[in-house]
Amino acid sequence: MVLQTFVEAGKSRIGISYEDRILVLGSCFADNIGQKLVQAGFDVMVNPFGTLYNPMSLQQAMARLESGEPFTDADCTEMGAGAGKWCSFMHHTSFARASKDDFLANANAVLKQAADFYKNCNKVILTFGTSFCYAHNGTVVANCLKRPAKEFERFMLSSRESESIISKIVSTSGKEFILTVSPIRHMADGAAANQLSKASLIVAVANVCRQAANAEYFPAYEIVMDELRDYRFYAEDMVHPTIQTINYLWERFTDFALPAAQKEKLLAAEKLFRQSQHRQITF
Repeated sequence: MVLQTFVEAGKSRIGISYEDRILVLGSCFADNIGQKLVQAGFDVMVNPFGTLYNPMSLQQAMARLESGEPFTDADCTEMGAGAGKWCSFMHHTSFARASKDDFLANANAVLKQAADFYKNCNKVILTFGTSFCYAHNGTVVANCLKRPAKEFERFMLSSRESESIISKIVSTSGKEFILTVSPIRHMADGAAANQLSKASLIVAVANVCRQAANAEYFPAYEIVMDELRDYRFYAEDMVHPTIQTINYLWERFTDFALPAAQKEKLLAAEKLFRQSQHRQITF
């Protein structure tokens, strides 16, 4: 009996290897896969602005890495809800600090390192989480920083708009891309809006990959939705994946992206990382 719908990912024509320098940007799934790449010993940079969700925020991040332009006082925004911290609308709140100076020192140190890495990297993994965007004074933000909702305009990118943005990203960098749509659902928008948002992204990414020789799609969303459709594969919030799910996606991703000749090196690197995590017992 076959009690599972298997999603065929195939074998990547772009792929990754231990000879590559890999930039990973995007939503929580990018964090998950990026961390796995770090643990496996790849030369990788993961989300230097923190977690990003919509295509426009990813485009802004790529442009900032390209220019390397430092952040200034003009970029600083005080967080809301009495947080007492400063951040920028280009960053996740994990970058927030108690003062402007502290935020800028950290953000610019990370930006310099990331911009230098980006110039020499040849592979980019992008994960898109949602088509929904929030704009503050006409500019799309990566995070609303807990500020009042009335300050923002909320809208959803059409598939054509997302396609145009993603196409611009992959066509101007001279790098190769693996594109994914995050399997993490944005249920705050409601189930129907989440499905519409994800479907719009999938259509946009499919159109880009059909036209661009340097871009390819890994079906992370489809694997979770079709193969792992049982709630035992989700955390207590019924939205985020469990560690078991992340590990399964990692296995599927490496089968998809990594040359068979490097699988032994991967397994050895993972074993070394697990050993490094063991607590030594002293007497």
